[in-house]
Amino acid sequence: MASSTQDGNGHDGEIRLWQEGDWWIAKDVETGVTTQGESRAAALENLDDAVALDDGQHGRSPTDEELRAAGIDPADNTTGEREPPDVLD
Repeated sequence: MASSTQDGNGHDGEIRLWQEGDWWIAKDVETGVTTQGESRAAALENLDDAVALDDGQHGRSPTDEELRAAGIDPADNTTGEREPPDVLD
């Protein structure tokens, strides 16, 4: 299930909403921000909050300083250049 939205500035956006088991998943297609909730309304509300918090830095790799602050040794970060799996295959 997908729906298109339009904000007051004429920006068209697409939100995808689907159910996996007992959870509803909501994804803002433009930013890639994805959330979940126990209901459709909760998933969409969580998505609104997450997109509002997105600082435009989505999709970037963390800096070594950010990894250290999260308790991760940058030398142990084995993700490398691999792309994460897309939830929509």
